[in-house]
Amino acid sequence: MKTLNRRTGMPNCFLFALILGAFALAVVVDAQDPSGFISIDCGISEDSSYTDETTGIHYISDAAFIDTGVSRTISPEFNTGSLQQQFLNVRSFPEGPRNCYTLRPANGTGSKYLIRAWFMYGNYDNQNNPPTFDLHFGVDFWDTISLLDTASIGWTEIIHVLSSDYVYLCLLDKQLGTPFISAIELRPLNNSVYETTDGSLVMFDRLDYGSTPSELASTSNRFKDDPYDRIWNPTPNSLMSNPSKIRNLSTMNSVTSNTFKVPLAVMSTATTSQNGSESLNLKWGPPINSSDQYYVYLHFAEVEVLQPNQSREFDVFINGISLFNEPIVPDYNWTHTLATNSPVPFPEFGIAINKTKNSTLPPIINAMEIYIARPITQLQTDDIDVSAILGIKSTYGVKRNWQGDPCAPEAFLWVGLTCSNNDGFNPPRITSLNLSSNELIGEISPNISNLMVIQSLDLSNNKLTGQVPSFLSQLAYLTVLKLKGNNFTGSVPESLLEKSKNGLLLLSIDATLATENTNHQNKVVIPVVASVTALFGLFIAIGFVLWIIEKRKRVVRKQKEGSFDVRNREFTYSEVMSITNNFERIIGKGGFGTVYHGYVGDSQVAVKMLSSSSFQGYKEFQTEAKLLMSVHHKSLTSLVGYCNEGTHMGIIYEYMANGDLEKHLSDKNQNVLSWEERLQIATDAAQGLEYLHHGCKPPIIHRDVKSTNILLNEKFQAKLADFGLSRVFTTESGTHVSTIVAGTPGYLDPEYFSSNRLTEKSDVYSFGIVILELITGQPATSKSPGKTHIIQWVSSMLANGDVKSIVDPKLEEDYDVNSAWKVVELAMACASRASTRRPTMNNVVMELKECLATEVARHESDQSDDSIRMIPMNSESGVSPMAR
Repeated sequence: MKTLNRRTGMPNCFLFALILGAFALAVVVDAQDPSGFISIDCGISEDSSYTDETTGIHYISDAAFIDTGVSRTISPEFNTGSLQQQFLNVRSFPEGPRNCYTLRPANGTGSKYLIRAWFMYGNYDNQNNPPTFDLHFGVDFWDTISLLDTASIGWTEIIHVLSSDYVYLCLLDKQLGTPFISAIELRPLNNSVYETTDGSLVMFDRLDYGSTPSELASTSNRFKDDPYDRIWNPTPNSLMSNPSKIRNLSTMNSVTSNTFKVPLAVMSTATTSQNGSESLNLKWGPPINSSDQYYVYLHFAEVEVLQPNQSREFDVFINGISLFNEPIVPDYNWTHTLATNSPVPFPEFGIAINKTKNSTLPPIINAMEIYIARPITQLQTDDIDVSAILGIKSTYGVKRNWQGDPCAPEAFLWVGLTCSNNDGFNPPRITSLNLSSNELIGEISPNISNLMVIQSLDLSNNKLTGQVPSFLSQLAYLTVLKLKGNNFTGSVPESLLEKSKNGLLLLSIDATLATENTNHQNKVVIPVVASVTALFGLFIAIGFVLWIIEKRKRVVRKQKEGSFDVRNREFTYSEVMSITNNFERIIGKGGFGTVYHGYVGDSQVAVKMLSSSSFQGYKEFQTEAKLLMSVHHKSLTSLVGYCNEGTHMGIIYEYMANGDLEKHLSDKNQNVLSWEERLQIATDAAQGLEYLHHGCKPPIIHRDVKSTNILLNEKFQAKLADFGLSRVFTTESGTHVSTIVAGTPGYLDPEYFSSNRLTEKSDVYSFGIVILELITGQPATSKSPGKTHIIQWVSSMLANGDVKSIVDPKLEEDYDVNSAWKVVELAMACASRASTRRPTMNNVVMELKECLATEVARHESDQSDDSIRMIPMNSESGVSPMAR
């Protein structure tokens, strides 16, 4: 955590006065908040808001974001009149081990934010004893808050890519005083800055080299000068070993910035080595936590107009490791950023900037940012479940301490909930909800219908009214339902009673409800019995007519059997021979037979001929032909025609010039698919599966998704192929089909294999394996003697926390790291052993599209902004400075 007098060696009151002076002298900006800013003053009344005079940013009350804590005011002796309004009040949390704010920014999952929390104790509780407590962001540790004294103002920042639409900021009581907070600020960032492989970044230092504390006090170094509203600190001489001379070189009126957007006030000043010496050395002592690792961002800009006989170039070393093979030459009026792209362990942290032999001027530095890598160890609860449980909480006004993430960390699991395990790869899901004896009033909340994997629901002994809703019977995994002790009216839905009768649901209801069902059934039976005699003759007549019609239909169907569908062209066997030039060119083989290349007119086609000895047989062959006739999508192979002449049966479909995906991922392939191409292929194939699952009525399960069944055309557009094992979900099928297990080892859903219960999530599992193949370039099952499955291998690599060890080395790290992490997490979610933890194909398509957009934006950014360089931290770095 940062405090205003950290590392300065100055008295608290002196630096505090400087900061207040900066606020007082800052130019008041337009009160309109920038897009996406969230600024919360904690402790002010619910209907209060105001615009900060120094930044022009609008602050609102925290009352809408938390339902615990008490509002308090700091002691009058600290309210000097020049203190910012955010520090006059606090929200204090004297009760409960964890108290949480729940925020939902406009840009949710996948967006990057800088989040800042402010603290000023100000002796609000008259104890003269600032507390120590922990701060969590999401479900992981953020920082420990421990102020120096009653007058100190402290803050901590974290940079985080949201894994959910919900943001939780939680204060945890360590029994070292009552936790409190003064203000919370969220600032959206460009997703291309502050890239990490470790989840979040906690600020360690952000330094403006060249400006003294008094100079910073006379300028505004926050918004709007800094569009990200960062706080830049003056640099004390104690951090330099020489010590260095501070030179105020602000002769420029602008500095062209890169995407880091470091403000002019920071970049127009620089620090150089004392007396023009050859080295500028920056040092820090050992970190508080020896296991911490750091990301470093160095910002350079030439601040002097050099004469023809002058030059400035230097080398940069971190802990003795050279970052480049060539010297750095800063440009005038242009910001260049050097960034480590992987965390660096610093037992004792030292940066040396050394003048080269060819340089006539000493080295400089304008600004530096250092962040502690904060790995994400747990996932937040699935957003759908969060929305549902928050809706239930709001509907019934639940009084329990339901705050923060419902399921994580496990120590703070919401009372009354049971959740699936948080394994780090799949978001936890709510599996049980117990609201028995909670004085619930009203009807059963429709939000319960969104708890899709709930297994047990206890609403007994409340004051619930209305009818028992039928949506309860649609909760596929619900096995226990307790409704006794309420004031329900009407009858229980027949679908619930049927599930109970079949032993699929343990249903507990009041006797009055059971009676209602009996009476309802009797009321229905009496008029039916009374009218049976009168209508019996009519039914017989109607039945006879229907029997005649159906018999004729069967005759017609039998006559048409083998012709599949008259809408598609039927080819004779002699025509097929002509199309394939007497089966001249073989382009594939399988259990069904052989695939040949051919032409229909000027169009290339593939002709799949069924072998008489085919193991798969006629049934699978016919299934594929009929399915291709009925479905049409850009990501599914298109049917051209068929042959069904005697023992000669064949399917003719569009030719895919680049073959199957497996071939392109093989080590034998010389043309390596780029990361963008892999994401595009995954997205194309996912859209094909999404169409089968959600665009077809009834839905279709492919049942054999694998890399050899994903074909690529001449533009490398991916299409799903081979529908011989596909199954259609009829209306009567419900949520699964019981069937003999079929598929390909390595891609086969383990849950389907053990239960014979085929669902859409079986395809999702197989597709997860395909995504892992695209990421790693490795086959589903290793060809080594041990036959390690790709999931086992990726899981072992994930334990090391380095995505680069997972991604195909043939890509040579040419990919967006955040995008890679997201795709790995998506693939592992798809390949979860439990189908309830797998996303739907709708969600898969959305996630892949976001990752693809990030990669496309990265390429566009690389083409338009070459002033940011990512530095691999190892002694064999081959990264060179760009040409100037």
